[in-house]
Amino acid sequence: MAEDRSGDVIVVGSGVIGLTTAFVLAGSGRRVRIWTREPAERTTSAVAGALWWPYAVEPQDLARAWALHSLSVYEELAERPDETGVRMVEGVMGGALLDEQGAWAAARLPGLRASTAQEYAGPGLWARLPLIDMPVHLGWLRTRFLRAGGVVEARTVTDLAEARAEAGTVVNCTGIGARELVGDAAVRAVRGQLVVVENPGVRTWVVSTDAVAGTTTYLFPQPGGLVLGGTTEADSWSLTADPSVAAGIVERCAVLRPEVAGARVIGHRVGLRPVRSAVRLERDASAGGAGGGVLVHNYGHGGAGVTVAWGCAEVVLGLVP
Repeated sequence: MAEDRSGDVIVVGSGVIGLTTAFVLAGSGRRVRIWTREPAERTTSAVAGALWWPYAVEPQDLARAWALHSLSVYEELAERPDETGVRMVEGVMGGALLDEQGAWAAARLPGLRASTAQEYAGPGLWARLPLIDMPVHLGWLRTRFLRAGGVVEARTVTDLAEARAEAGTVVNCTGIGARELVGDAAVRAVRGQLVVVENPGVRTWVVSTDAVAGTTTYLFPQPGGLVLGGTTEADSWSLTADPSVAAGIVERCAVLRPEVAGARVIGHRVGLRPVRSAVRLERDASAGGAGGGVLVHNYGHGGAGVTVAWGCAEVVLGLVP
């Protein structure tokens, strides 16, 4: 007799969204498998900076709720930074104003204040936020998922019917891959390039947006080096680092922190953010065809996947039988 798989869950994708979702589902007692074309360390998530901040993700009200739930989780994980990769680090969000943040910011971010002229040349906010070392965090998520009884399988999925034939519930966490996998033309690649240098002593992070030039410049001190960014190149699919772009990133970062000029380059990172006009987080009511069962979508988080991952995973938990 064939084994009954109707109670199984298959999560397709192993970036931060897929891993977090799978971990939360496995923690609830469900039998969960991850199908992934590539290991977590080779996903876009592994390339991320990655600073918690609810920005550039829609729908705004829901995304804020997802972000605040994730913040609570990260605050707890930051008590074990070496294990989880999460640290609470202070820095400046350049261009942000206190009176534009809403009541949630003052309530949830103790010490939030306007930055001083010594901290940042212009208006900005001084905040203490989660800064995540993504390779470590993804490894921690995978280990915890496996300990919870989960299974990771190397599978290249070209049709979700493959997964639906083997499990009663399938959760689509394929990020940029959803554009082809489910034919969602609303998903666009926004290329991000980073440079990692030896840290010359920078201990706080800084994010600076130039609306005129259309650039966002940031420095994130991570245990393995200082991460410098970045780019937002819409509809660019190249995963090859551009030397001239890298030089421009270092130059912009050196304006903010002069000690960065001349720092030895350790490496380059390139990733494709899965940007969508709004996150698709829903149970697919039209998925009653081949395979049957339940299909849930959880993709289109753009550059905010880390920020909303845990909140979105909780929503998925409520959508899965």
